[in-house]
Parts: sequence; C-alpha cells; structure tokens
Amino acid sequence: MMVERADSLSAAAAYSIDVARDLLQGKSMVALTGAGLSTDSGIPDYRGEGRVAKHPMTYDVFMGSHEARVRYWARSFVGWSRIADAKPNLGHRSLSAAQANGRLGKIITQNVDGLHQSAGALDVIDLHGRLDRVVCTGCKELMNRLDMDALLLALNPSVRKSDSIEFSPDGDAEVEAPDDFAIPDCPRCSAILKPDVVFFGEAVPVDRSERAMAALEAAEALLVAGTSLTVNSGMRFARAAAKSGKPIVIVNLGPTKADELAVAKIEANTSLALERLLLG
Repeated sequence: MMVERADSLSAAAAYSIDVARDLLQGKSMVALTGAGLSTDSGIPDYRGEGRVAKHPMTYDVFMGSHEARVRYWARSFVGWSRIADAKPNLGHRSLSAAQANGRLGKIITQNVDGLHQSAGALDVIDLHGRLDRVVCTGCKELMNRLDMDALLLALNPSVRKSDSIEFSPDGDAEVEAPDDFAIPDCPRCSAILKPDVVFFGEAVPVDRSERAMAALEAAEALLVAGTSLTVNSGMRFARAAAKSGKPIVIVNLGPTKADELAVAKIEANTSLALERLLLG
C-alpha cells in the first residue's frame, strides 16, 4: 500500500538540496536510513512529526513473559502481512539507483522491512535485522516468517486479519490478543521463537555493528534519511562521521539529534528529496 504525500518541495528544501548536492559532489557516500523512509510505502514510523509516540515491546519483556510473547505474536500475526505487502517507494528506488550508478556505497538501515532490497539495493546492512525472518533463541535456527505464520494459523484457525487495523513499523498491530491464542516453540529444540530483529533494549550484534562502522570509515560522507537518530545505534554513526570530519547531510521531516552536526539539513519528504539530491 502506498500513501498520499506532497508532490512538490518547498523553496527552502529545494535550496538545501542544491547546497547539499554541491557539498557532496565527488565524495563517496554511505547512507543511514530509518522508518521515515518507509512512510510513503504505508508503513508508519514511531516518532514521525504529528504522530503519537509508540512504545514497542522491549527484549526483556518479550523474553521474560510467556504472556508478553503471546501478545506480541498475536498482534504481529495480524500486522506483519501489511509490511510484507508493502512496496518500495521513490526514496528506496532513488537510493538503489544511486548505488547502481556509483554515487552511493553501502546502505545502513535501521528498518526491518526489507524494502531497500525489494527496490534492488545490493549493499544493505540491516542494522536491526529483518522482520521476514524468525530465529530460535536456543539453537539459532532461522525460519521464514511465512512458515511462522503457517504455524500460528494452524494453532489459531479462527483468528482473522484485517486491513483496517492500525499497526506499527515492527508489524505489531493495535489489537488485543485473544485469551486462548497459542504460540509455537521451536520445532527443532522447543526453545523460544523470536522475530529476527533487534528489540528495544537489545544490543545490535557486534559483527553487524562493526561492518556498518567499517562502511562509514571507508566513505567520505554520510547521508542520513528518514530517522530522528533518537536511538543510539544510529546516532553513533553521526557522531563518528562528525569526529572524523566527514560531511553529514540529513533528510528528515522534523528535528534529529544530529542536526547541529550536519552541513545541510533538508526538511522534506524523503521520496522527493532523495530523487532530486541523488538523481536530479
């Protein structure tokens, strides 16, 4: 599902894009993206301008309570298909095209929706994992999310999905779990099954974080798109870029924690701004 968006840039945003393009001219870039990039694909963000802040489930709550896991999987069973059906928007396609023509290197994304890859991007580091996979917390076996859906449906044949239900970026629908909703354990070792994403309160795997930082170190500039950088796992890249003197360009509606570090801040819809910045 795609959503309505403004079809033109403000004069101030257009000017900022032109300034940013000059500052980035000839420099190798790495991109850091967040939930704001996917709003034009119909996936809401947590902290977007004008939105009520969401409070996603934390790792400790998920792992510490069977009732919490039931609530998560019941809500995710309803909401995840909306993310699975989402299509990449112009922002995703612009970044992919910039990779293809050599203007952009790796994409480090805080998103878990897989839309960069759907748009054709090849060098993507999924900092917070992928929602289309499930991992066993015991044997570490990976499962396709569709297979998890099949298990949930087999255990709960009366539960139905609805397109009218609000959901959040991790596929957690705004519904209450039925009292008798059942969830599966790992078919291989009977341990807890968890979406293969980094929950709030959970650390990004060290090897993944190191690969992302190495990508930034190899680049000459950082492009930030669609994230307020509220979470430290993203903000640390802005701090590292600033410390090493790499120019930072930010495209985001609303303030970010790195605004004072940026050489250019573009207050605009990411789809429109990235097309003009990278392909214009």
